[in-house]
Amino acid sequence: MKALTPAAAWLVLLLAGLCEIGWAIGLKYTEDFTRFWPSFWTIVAMIASIVLLAWSLKALPVGTAYAVWTGIGAVGTALLGIVLFNESREALRLVSIGLIVVGILGLKLVTK
Repeated sequence: MKALTPAAAWLVLLLAGLCEIGWAIGLKYTEDFTRFWPSFWTIVAMIASIVLLAWSLKALPVGTAYAVWTGIGAVGTALLGIVLFNESREALRLVSIGLIVVGILGLKLVTK
C-alpha cells in the first residue's frame, strides 16, 4: 500500500477504529456466527479494521496507533452498547469512557 501523510494516516486510523466498533457490535448479532449476513459483515469489518490499522502504521508509531485504535473501538462499542442494548449508564462508567476519550486526544496531540 502507498505511504500516507500523517494527516491521512490519522483519518485511516479513525476509519479502522470505526470498523473495530462495527465488528465488536456485529458479534452480538451473529449469534455465535450462526446468522449468515451478520457474520459476513462482522468478518468484513474485522478484516477492514486490521488492514486500515496496518496502513496507518506506515506513518504513525505503532504504540500510539494501537492505543488509539483500541480506544476508538472501546469508546464506540461502550456507547453503542448503551444505546442499542440498554447497558449501564451510571456516572462512573460514563466518566471512565470520557477518560479514554481524553487519552485518545492526548495521544493525538503529542504525535505528529
